Amino acid sequence: MSQEQQEGIDLVEYGVLWQKVQDMDKKVDKMERNVEELLALANKGKGGLWFGMSIVSGISVLVGYVISLWKH
Repeated sequence: MSQEQQEGIDLVEYGVLWQKVQDMDKKVDKMERNVEELLALANKGKGGLWFGMSIVSGISVLVGYVISLWKH
């Protein structure tokens, strides 16, 4: 028996485990990029929502003003 096997460390299993950790690290990095892209997209959507609300508010003010002039 070699010294590594006596100590309980199998170099092949260690290599397989190391590769799995490297693959998981790449997947986590990819997930982080995807989450950042989703967050940026959500922030753009939030800006669009506020812009749309301001347009609708402005239109409702104009309609209310026209109706108030028409009633008097």
